[in-house]
Amino acid sequence: MTETVTNWAGNITYAAKELHRPRSLHELRGLVAESPRVRALGSGHSFNEIAEAGGDGVLLSLDAMPPEIDVDTTARTVRVGGGVRYAELAREVHRHGLALPNMASLPHISVAGSVATGTHGSGVGNGPLSSSVRTVEIVTAYGSTGRFTRGLSNWFGGAVTSLGALGVVTSLTLDLEPAFEVEQHVFTEMPLEGLDQAACETVMSAAYSVSLFTDWREPGFRQVWVKRRTDQPPVDMPLAAPATEKMHPVPGMPGVNCTEQFGVPGPWHERLPHFRAEFTPSSGAELQSEYLMPRKSAVAMLRALDGIRETIAPVLQTCEVRTVAADDQWLSPSYDRDTVAVHFTWIEDTRTVLPVVARVEEALAPFDPRPHWGKVFTMPAAVLHARYPRLHDFRALVRDMDPDGKFTNAFVRDVVGN
Repeated sequence: MTETVTNWAGNITYAAKELHRPRSLHELRGLVAESPRVRALGSGHSFNEIAEAGGDGVLLSLDAMPPEIDVDTTARTVRVGGGVRYAELAREVHRHGLALPNMASLPHISVAGSVATGTHGSGVGNGPLSSSVRTVEIVTAYGSTGRFTRGLSNWFGGAVTSLGALGVVTSLTLDLEPAFEVEQHVFTEMPLEGLDQAACETVMSAAYSVSLFTDWREPGFRQVWVKRRTDQPPVDMPLAAPATEKMHPVPGMPGVNCTEQFGVPGPWHERLPHFRAEFTPSSGAELQSEYLMPRKSAVAMLRALDGIRETIAPVLQTCEVRTVAADDQWLSPSYDRDTVAVHFTWIEDTRTVLPVVARVEEALAPFDPRPHWGKVFTMPAAVLHARYPRLHDFRALVRDMDPDGKFTNAFVRDVVGN
């Protein structure tokens, strides 16, 4: 490549021989058709080699394509180009008086890359970002176009959270709803002691979206972030005290980087993410892992992590616990089960972090964890295969769409198998 390309965290340097930024669909189709190996590069927020094309392949970035955002106010949908990020999408959708049902913690990430890796927001009634997708359009292995629509395509369940294995996503059509306002309240110091599953369900159901943060240096949670829609009942959080200063989930980082707190109402897209689009999200210098498990296992899972907190804490910046509603995307970590997600923001030291990641996976193994596809994990392929009941259907879809493996890399081969 004529330039060195890394992921957002800088822990991955891509080895692909070329990086192309096509400016039109015609140019994109030609590049895909003539290239032996292709991987699409989104916003680069994955922390593993999911986007790697290999030494004989090419990376395709869609950030030079026209930033299509076509809102249909009558149908309550938006058709969004493959290179668009959530921040710009959300502003345009809100301008039309509409809203996305949910957003991830940071609005800096690309829409196509987020749904392809199973990225999610939070809330007991909110599915992952892929659950809003109505139609996905891709450029396939031979440069033609493919289209999958919910309710019309038998393969739709494998086409959205697809790990980039089917083609290059050129656009997505998303369902919208009327715009709403959100208040964000932050509480501090909620104990783990005495928290049973019923109490945990009450806490996580207290508002539209709830996140618990801890550094695992002591039992319990240092912060509780509660995002309440203003058209829903007031928040009751008796187990924790209201914060008296603006908080950041990562200790030592400035609260100004985060979305508005103290219950000040504001538009959905300025409250559902934790971080403001104009600032560096999280700490910026980090690695991340995340595991999704059945929600009914939440408290048992937390106690298992508490049992190894002396191993976790030295390499941890912060840990977030959220919930996600079940969905029906075959490779979604929330497939067919209401989910609790535990997210780790590690220090920026791969060699030191990886043994701790393996220890965390060992502690969580009784709860059938599924890793976030875009984060750091060490789980072997055989274990992954056992946790996805529709993996055989996804494998058939990949073989049908890409028989020569143009979009397959080592990461996808581990997931999909032969």
